[in-house]
Amino acid sequence: MTTSRRRTMRILPAAIAFLSTFAALNLGAAASAFAADEKGPITVYIGTYTNGKSEGIYRLKLDRTTGELTKAGATSGVKNPSFLAIHPSGRYLYAVCETDDFGKNAGGIAAFEIDPKSGDLKLLNQQSSEGGGPCHLVVDKLGKNVLAANYGGGSVCVLPIGDDGRLGKATAFVQHKGSSVDRGRQEAPHAHSINLDAANRFAVAADLGLDKVLVYRFDAQQGTLAPNDPPATNVKPGSGPRHFAFHPNGRSAYVINEMGCTVTAFDYDASKGVLTETQTITTLPRPVAAGDSTAEVQVHPSGKFLYGSNRGHNSIAVFAIDSDSGRLTTVGNQSTEGKTPRNFGIDPSGAFLLAENQDSDSIVVFRIDPQTGKLTPTGHKLEVPMPVCAKFKE
Repeated sequence: MTTSRRRTMRILPAAIAFLSTFAALNLGAAASAFAADEKGPITVYIGTYTNGKSEGIYRLKLDRTTGELTKAGATSGVKNPSFLAIHPSGRYLYAVCETDDFGKNAGGIAAFEIDPKSGDLKLLNQQSSEGGGPCHLVVDKLGKNVLAANYGGGSVCVLPIGDDGRLGKATAFVQHKGSSVDRGRQEAPHAHSINLDAANRFAVAADLGLDKVLVYRFDAQQGTLAPNDPPATNVKPGSGPRHFAFHPNGRSAYVINEMGCTVTAFDYDASKGVLTETQTITTLPRPVAAGDSTAEVQVHPSGKFLYGSNRGHNSIAVFAIDSDSGRLTTVGNQSTEGKTPRNFGIDPSGAFLLAENQDSDSIVVFRIDPQTGKLTPTGHKLEVPMPVCAKFKE
């Protein structure tokens, strides 16, 4: 063996060891950077009512380690952008304009472009929701349409989304009809929310005025709604169904009843779009009193817990979900440390719950126990005028 070859053979193992160590160090650094990024702040958009001190839609940052909230910006220019939805691409945000200012007693839907670096919002356009007082909306899973519920008008609609994120005129509009037992609150239809199942095939609208959860066959390509068979599921008269949530497993669903202060659990047949009631349970630790009502309902990302907000009692109701039946067991109630929690948001990691106290102008952050679902105050609280809705964007 030549001298040069022996030298090469001696150097080669050392070089390999060096390169392996270098690669390991770099992989470790990359992993650490990835982990740090995973724990980096997440953007939270807050919808509000603008008939007070609010500027419009607020942009916050949530520290995913401590739960601290900080303000990062605000977007004005639209009236009462109360409920929000983010496009699946993350490029656009949509807000109901909860008014009757868009002609023929109709409210509107506003489209915004999200700056990919800063997160700032740029207004693209606004379209009529075809009914009064729009209060809730979603973007379909393909990102082709916005579906909205009009509380004042008692109707639902579909607006197409263009390639540039702008909204077109409604391609579908359904006027609900009827009433229920409470002549003060249920004299007419009041569509309070609209949601889509995981397959993007069925739209579910909870109507407080009818005591019904209506189901529509949804065509995302055409932007149309057609009554399902059966067209609706009834809840107990006088309950006032408000917001609705599917379980991640697609087999269970829940509606929170504003007037009855209850949650109704359903089995969901995803092939037929049929809801079958399995249970109704109170959200309160005491009998319903004057001034009590519920607002938001959400399933934890893990599928293990369900949360509902109580106004009047000013608390978040916590339930454990049976993994087989979907039935609920009460865990307890946590004060929101404010007044009138109209809404709350659970961050995508499932670590924090943000309670929005509309009448005390505050957002309070709670840590979620991953084993029990219980909420513990983090000590972090941020003043935001009349907060209504929280949506997260990573």
